[in-house]
Amino acid sequence: MAWRGWAQRGWGCGQAWTLPVCGGSYEELTAALAPSRLLRRRFNFFIQQKCGFRKAPRKVEPRRSDTSSEAYKRSALIPPVEETAFYPSPYPIRTLVKPLFFTVGFTGCAFGSAAIWQYESLKSKVQSYFDGIKADWLDSIRPQKEGDFRKEINKWWNNLSDGQRTVTGIIAANVFVFCLWRVPSLQRTMIRYFTSNPASKVLCSPMLLSTFSHFSLFHMAANMYVLWSFSSSIVNILGQEQFMAVYLSAGVISNFVSYVCKVATGRYGPSLGASGAIMTVLAAVCTKIPEGRLAIIFLPMFTFTAGNALKAIIAMDTAGMILGWKFFDHAAHLGGALFGM
Repeated sequence: MAWRGWAQRGWGCGQAWTLPVCGGSYEELTAALAPSRLLRRRFNFFIQQKCGFRKAPRKVEPRRSDTSSEAYKRSALIPPVEETAFYPSPYPIRTLVKPLFFTVGFTGCAFGSAAIWQYESLKSKVQSYFDGIKADWLDSIRPQKEGDFRKEINKWWNNLSDGQRTVTGIIAANVFVFCLWRVPSLQRTMIRYFTSNPASKVLCSPMLLSTFSHFSLFHMAANMYVLWSFSSSIVNILGQEQFMAVYLSAGVISNFVSYVCKVATGRYGPSLGASGAIMTVLAAVCTKIPEGRLAIIFLPMFTFTAGNALKAIIAMDTAGMILGWKFFDHAAHLGGALFGM
């Protein structure tokens, strides 16, 4: 039988099926090719199943801040943030309103709490004095144990200065947060709450929490060494209570200065570390004792005065902030130094 030509007919989902036609109707040709009703049902079911699937629409991801990955990826002191979405505000000035109120409120509460703490400490000194006399008398008549581990710990603790005992808790908090950075399941939470960034949805609490946050071991070790070295001097100058108020306030104030610089320049990105608060401690000691001699840890043979060291640090951070150096947050360093002065 000779086929006269070809006919096309659309069938389901816009698909075209090409069938040979020899003068008869389409229904006759279908009946001739598929006489079995069961075969036709299976064929129609196959076509319906094929037409029933639809390709899932692509999810539209929020726009990521290019500066968060490009401007800061060369610094090894911050965590990788390429997969973290930030949302810069279309009105950058409004972003600073809540951080400003938080900075003023937190600083006032810190110094107010320090005043109450100082009053309570002064009131309890007399009672502590008599308790100490009683404890010394009991120790003198009580048989001493040799090699007692708790006794050795107490002896080490009592040999520390007031400043060193004060900063021990701060160092322990920094070490604890550093260990949290090593937990992969906490990465997003740590980036959100323990890094300060004006393009983040959470603005206020990271200004304080990021002060205790370090991603790099070298960064944490350097900051804690400087804090330990200057702890005795700063606590002797300010007292234990006022030092804690200054240290915590310095972390918030330095982060606020960093916010202002990032919003003004448009270079958004995360920051973390205690460098701003450490700069406050360093600047306060150098301002109070400008003739003190300092040295670099790796170059102990070269010494210089504290006043000259402070001038050099301020000059370097000012140049870094103007030129846009990305390895450190120079705006936070400069804000902490000015607050310490």
